[in-house]
Amino acid sequence: MNDIPQRTYLDAGGRAPVLPAARTAYLQALDDGWADPRRLHSEGRRARSLLDGARESLAGALGARTEEVDLFGSHTAALHAAVRSVARGRRRAGRDVVVGATERAAVLQGADFAAAQPWTPTPGTRVTIAVDAEGRVDADAMVAALSAPGVALAALQHANGEVGTLQPVAPVAAAARRAGVPLLVDAGASVGHAVVGDDWDVLAADPGDWGAPAGVSVLVTRAGVRRAPDWPQDEDRWNPGGVAVPAALAAAVALETALSDLAAEDTHRRALVDHIRRRVAAEIPDTEVVGAETDRLPHVVTFSCLYVDGEALVTELDRLGFAVGSGSACTSSSLEPSHVLAAMGVLTHGNVRIAIPRGTRAPDVERFLDVLPGVVAGVRDRLGVAGL
Repeated sequence: MNDIPQRTYLDAGGRAPVLPAARTAYLQALDDGWADPRRLHSEGRRARSLLDGARESLAGALGARTEEVDLFGSHTAALHAAVRSVARGRRRAGRDVVVGATERAAVLQGADFAAAQPWTPTPGTRVTIAVDAEGRVDADAMVAALSAPGVALAALQHANGEVGTLQPVAPVAAAARRAGVPLLVDAGASVGHAVVGDDWDVLAADPGDWGAPAGVSVLVTRAGVRRAPDWPQDEDRWNPGGVAVPAALAAAVALETALSDLAAEDTHRRALVDHIRRRVAAEIPDTEVVGAETDRLPHVVTFSCLYVDGEALVTELDRLGFAVGSGSACTSSSLEPSHVLAAMGVLTHGNVRIAIPRGTRAPDVERFLDVLPGVVAGVRDRLGVAGL
């Protein structure tokens, strides 16, 4: 008798299942684009052609010019490079970096790093703007912070990948333009799932989140934004050593695929998230569903269960065949409480984060919801906290 449970993957934030078209493109590029694209021989030129084509495709999908697109090895590396290079490039304007409290750890740490560097005679700071209980940044406070002197850069995610809440990017971008401050928008959780728009000066996107293989990330910098790298000189100024051509090509193909049925996937996954929110709130006592109910990404939902450890929930659900996340996706290995949930002032323990992959079937979500109340109750029983 086969007792291996059917697997249902519900943790697609940052690393979604690879789309079939992206896999095909990746394997083909292993044959055609394995050579160093900086070489002048035929193999190198063929690899360069594939790489240039990938950049052109990504630029078109993101509303940018090809020359504005740089590729990095990971989303974290791209965010670090964006914060550091723009802050250093604008060191004459100031050293402060204004960020939302729920930005990825890479942005927060990058801002601390940039503010601490001896680029100007006066010290800089990371100016952190608070968020409300849904995880939405205080737009008025951020606009006010941008008008202060000495701001080198502002950073605001398009949407929070942990709770799904969309951010007020448009008014912040307008204020940044008035103040002459570049705005970095981390759209790592949004591109391929929602319309991002063009309210940004620097845009970071994560192909792994929209169904491409790992190994490449995208950073787009509008013409006119000053950047100055603070790392050793290299032939490839923005990504020393270059990137894998197969990963770049697969990223472009995956984005084309994701955008081709964006509206249909939005409707389908939004309905699944609405269903999850309703059943979790109704069927699991002492549980808080967090994040915005309407102004959110279509595929992300997070809830926290009182008296329960998130790691225990993830482990038990995994045993039953369901892959989910817990805590902040960018700091989950530390087992520390999510800085996102803490900034929102909501329950931080017993956290389950779901990011629904494209093509997820409604019956699989229903099976997950059927077993979830029993899993939570069982963990509480083992901890001796049932009925508290």
